Amino acid sequence: MAFDIALAERVRAYLDGVANIEERQMFGGLAFLLEGNMAVGVIGDELMVRVGKASHDELVAQPWSRIMDFTGREMKGWLVIGGPGIDDDGDLAAWVERGIDFAATLPAK
Repeated sequence: MAFDIALAERVRAYLDGVANIEERQMFGGLAFLLEGNMAVGVIGDELMVRVGKASHDELVAQPWSRIMDFTGREMKGWLVIGGPGIDDDGDLAAWVERGIDFAATLPAK
């Protein structure tokens, strides 16, 4: 699966200057890792966000958010945000920040 290069560039622009960010092609898309822990990614034209299990139920209720399901099994703590949920730069930044904030709570790999 290819990923939306324009969306990836928007994520890169938001993450510019954030220390310890690494990009890695994963899952047929592009993942952004903080100290080795995946925070966000671009799959197709959607944003994949790691929010953690504690915030999952609250955030999956947000418009344009759904549970990540790669293999037919729901991945609690991971969300996919699409459509108008990431069209606005402020909305995209808020989701990216959630992913970075959660990844920052994890031990570095």
